[in-house]
Amino acid sequence: MNMHDDSAGKETSATHAAYLALRRMILTGELPAGKKLKIEELRSLLATGASPVREALSLLTSDMLVERIDQRGFRAAPASLQNFDEILRLRCLLEDLALRQSIARATPDWEERLVLSHHRMKRAAGQDMATFEEAHKSFHMTLLDNADSPMLERYCSQLYDLNIRYRYLAASGPTYRRRDISTEHEEILDAAVHRDADTASARLLSHYRLTGDYLTSHLGDL
Repeated sequence: MNMHDDSAGKETSATHAAYLALRRMILTGELPAGKKLKIEELRSLLATGASPVREALSLLTSDMLVERIDQRGFRAAPASLQNFDEILRLRCLLEDLALRQSIARATPDWEERLVLSHHRMKRAAGQDMATFEEAHKSFHMTLLDNADSPMLERYCSQLYDLNIRYRYLAASGPTYRRRDISTEHEEILDAAVHRDADTASARLLSHYRLTGDYLTSHLGDL
């Protein structure tokens, strides 16, 4: 590898690291919704160069987690109840479609992957939030990934991430804890592996709407 290739590789790696760090901070609220994101502050925070930060912010605009506010400026995407309601409605519409397509094309291999992803999610429940969140998303995306529709799956993944931000905004509360979310997941899994699309979809959408009702009541006046 020549020096130019090596430099380009390091730049790409630095951009990816900055992207992951900023994405995590925006999703968890460490960088609050609507906050102006100044390049110099972020490069100091991440101990990296201005170019990787700028590239990472550009990537995050595609994820709808960052907005451009002028020719060179950025801010963390604002949050609102109207935006959350739209995310929830789109998730229900698109995931209903993707789940039904997944089940219509069900194979023993997909069912095995689904059961395994559910097992990993249960095992991750007692670990740190980042580990559980990764396993939780993997389970939900495995429900959909047999749809053979890459664009649909990408939109569902993006909406999942946008929803996470609102979960962190609402924080945890006693109402959320009273739900038996583990059982909700098991009932979704059971219907999916039995290839009962109507029941699986009804349970998945109920799962989301219960969370949506909780979040709406705890988000206050955004």
